[in-house]
Amino acid sequence: MPTPRVFNPDDYLRTPVGRIYTEERNATAWERLYADLEGHFSVAGPEAHFFLVMGVQGAGKTTWIRHHGAERGLSAVFLDAALPARRHRVRVMTLVKRFGIRATAVWVSVPLDEALRQNAQRSPDEVVREPAVRGTFSVLEAPTLDEGFDDIIVVTGGAHGLAPVH
Repeated sequence: MPTPRVFNPDDYLRTPVGRIYTEERNATAWERLYADLEGHFSVAGPEAHFFLVMGVQGAGKTTWIRHHGAERGLSAVFLDAALPARRHRVRVMTLVKRFGIRATAVWVSVPLDEALRQNAQRSPDEVVREPAVRGTFSVLEAPTLDEGFDDIIVVTGGAHGLAPVH
């Protein structure tokens, strides 16, 4: 089955020696991501379906996409990013609505200790510093329909893996 189109700001931070994070490189990565999303949306057509897969670093966003992305169809487009609060999601939701694309929020919600544990199991260049994970967790806001989402899927984690709630 074909792989869905996934946009992730971390992909723009990759180098031949792994992911390298600095504030400047991160800002550039986001600008490139938004430009690429806009380019994709401009040719995607009305059948496109955007999924914003969000939650704290280490929650399991990438895992959810890996397990459920293909079943969403070839017109599915995913943004795999923390975007923890409404204010962080405004720019992407403005872009989605500009192109008239259906948008679903996928809120991957796990306890902080689980996110920290899963984050620590990543390859060294992909581990997010603990203060950053804690900072993101402290500003988490669940997505709402009035942000412009057509649907919201809530996914919770646990010992038995990720399971959709609704």
